[in-house]
Amino acid sequence: MGLLSNRIDRDSLKPGDHIYSWRSAYIYAHHGIFVGKDKVIHFTRHGQEVGTGTVLDLLLASSGPPRSNVPCDSCTPPQEGHGVVSSCLDCFLRGGILYRFEYAVSPALFLAKARGGTCTLAVSDEAEAVVDRANCLLSNGFGCYNLFKNNCEDFAIYCKTGLLILNQSTMGQSGQAVSIIGGPLAAVIATPLTLVTTNVYGMAATAIGVYCVSRYAADIGMRNDVVKVSAKDLTERLAIGALQVIEPSLLALPSPVTFLLPG
Repeated sequence: MGLLSNRIDRDSLKPGDHIYSWRSAYIYAHHGIFVGKDKVIHFTRHGQEVGTGTVLDLLLASSGPPRSNVPCDSCTPPQEGHGVVSSCLDCFLRGGILYRFEYAVSPALFLAKARGGTCTLAVSDEAEAVVDRANCLLSNGFGCYNLFKNNCEDFAIYCKTGLLILNQSTMGQSGQAVSIIGGPLAAVIATPLTLVTTNVYGMAATAIGVYCVSRYAADIGMRNDVVKVSAKDLTERLAIGALQVIEPSLLALPSPVTFLLPG
């Protein structure tokens, strides 16, 4: 683990690790929770890998040779309408390189990793709690897949922290999705600011600064619109279709949640 890469080898994997693998020349990454015994629990759209990362999903799904979604004998076939699946590590990676998502990173390290979807300021729960959440959601699901509000990274972050966004009409906790929106948004917001300079380096620095601030403020470890939700409460709400807006008072939990940054 380091500043430039989160790449790890299989021998260093531990149950409860949030892992990911880049796809299609690093265009997007697929995330999951390693639960031990060579198994990864992850969230996909209709049990398929395509559709787990970015706005390029439509292009990825319609280009290149057909992709096989038939699991090997050791994998759990996806249930009808159930996007949470259990796969062996090889099927999860699909030939890609193994990376581990980092938790409780310092603000400096977070900003140094300019691309979202690799780390967070939030603190992870103990490994046993992480694995329990993943197994619970394997049986009960994680709601409807949504590219920007409820994707594979959102699933893995919830398993690690138990945190969910209070208002489901806003952006989810996925750093990858924030990066996709944050880049163009930074350029738009920074445009009025660049009027004070005609220097190309100054304009670039302004846009980068706005992008970094937006990523930092949107991180699950910095937001004040999140709440700790048990997997049992989550699955009960999913069963009755009541996950549109989570009311903290109904969960008997304080809001907002206050995070202490590491260090």
